[in-house]
Amino acid sequence: MNKLFSPLAKAYFFSNLMAFVAIAVSKFLLADVVESGLFIFSEFVIIPLGMGLICAWFWKDEEYTSLKKTGYCCINAIIAIALSYVFLKEGSICLIIVSPLLVLFIVAGTMLGQQIFKKNNQTLNVSVVALLLFVFITDSISKHYYQNEVSDTIVIKAPASKVWNYVVAYDKNTEPENYWLFKIGMPSPLQSTVDGYYIGANRKCIFSNGYIFDEKIVAFDINHNLTFDITNQPRDPEIMNHIDILRGQFILKDNGDGTTTVTGNSWYRLYVFPTWYYDRWAESITRNVHLRVMEHIKHLAEAK
Repeated sequence: MNKLFSPLAKAYFFSNLMAFVAIAVSKFLLADVVESGLFIFSEFVIIPLGMGLICAWFWKDEEYTSLKKTGYCCINAIIAIALSYVFLKEGSICLIIVSPLLVLFIVAGTMLGQQIFKKNNQTLNVSVVALLLFVFITDSISKHYYQNEVSDTIVIKAPASKVWNYVVAYDKNTEPENYWLFKIGMPSPLQSTVDGYYIGANRKCIFSNGYIFDEKIVAFDINHNLTFDITNQPRDPEIMNHIDILRGQFILKDNGDGTTTVTGNSWYRLYVFPTWYYDRWAESITRNVHLRVMEHIKHLAEAK
């Protein structure tokens, strides 16, 4: 019984309880946009810092080494991730992406709390908690908007007229995956179909798990420019619930030597913050979607 209510168990229980209450409060304050899958800066930075402070409070009288505390923080992060999987219905790949951030700030909060509680200064303790609470509330009631563009280029040893045939629509890609997130289960682009070759035609991008992105062609300049807006996309816990792909584009440039430079552009809106962390993942994923599609087009266009 004593082990059940040990400082370690209390730290795990109360830190995760606080985290879920704080997330519930955040979702209440963000009720008008919560359906978009928005997760704010505070949910990945301020709340984990608070979890670390709670752990430090329960461990302040224990003779744990810094290394042992770091290990216990990692276990706490695993518990939080498991609870998120069960109760927040987050996808496993999404949780893999978030895990380094959780571990980092839970550990940081624990080490910060260790220093604060050593001083036994109640004014300092209250000031730190008040500051974190202020940032959390301010962040929760603030507007959140972030949009970005990713561009990639490839040279294909074929004339633009031949490349164009596979830019608008292409057959199923059967090549093995190269990107590690695709290998472990993230959907990857498989095939593209089109209803017609004109502005306003409907286009579909089919992914490996059967998900379909519905698209509408908004620019159709033969052998030069294909631009399409995303009109509908699947809502999936594996990333896609936290990002909207807004527009895609292929620009072809005839190099005059029998080769064609193809530039793939994508515009997206991100709903997870901080963007200094998550946009790196979004760019990497988008870039690898580009490269898989363009490498497939290259393979088809260069085939004899």
